[in-house]
Amino acid sequence: MSGSTRTSADLDPRRRKILFRSWHRGMRENDLIMGGFADAHIGTLSDAELDEFERLIEVLDRDLLAWITGEAQVPSNYDTPVFRRLKAFHHHERPIHV
Repeated sequence: MSGSTRTSADLDPRRRKILFRSWHRGMRENDLIMGGFADAHIGTLSDAELDEFERLIEVLDRDLLAWITGEAQVPSNYDTPVFRRLKAFHHHERPIHV
């Protein structure tokens, strides 16, 4: 079970893969963080934004969760507009409890 509420039928292969990977990271909290954001925004992200999001998918679960919750400083190479949108999405638009 992925948890996704979005169909991938209208997505190109790259976006389908990113959506799937967003919901299958390993740690359930990060599945909710990345997957929820992907459900909401995967169809509108530019190619450059998709590149940034794919980089975030590769971050270790514990590091990403610490950055999202503010327990650790985000390294400058990951403090991108996409990361800030991801963090704002869960802190303002759709809070999660981790």
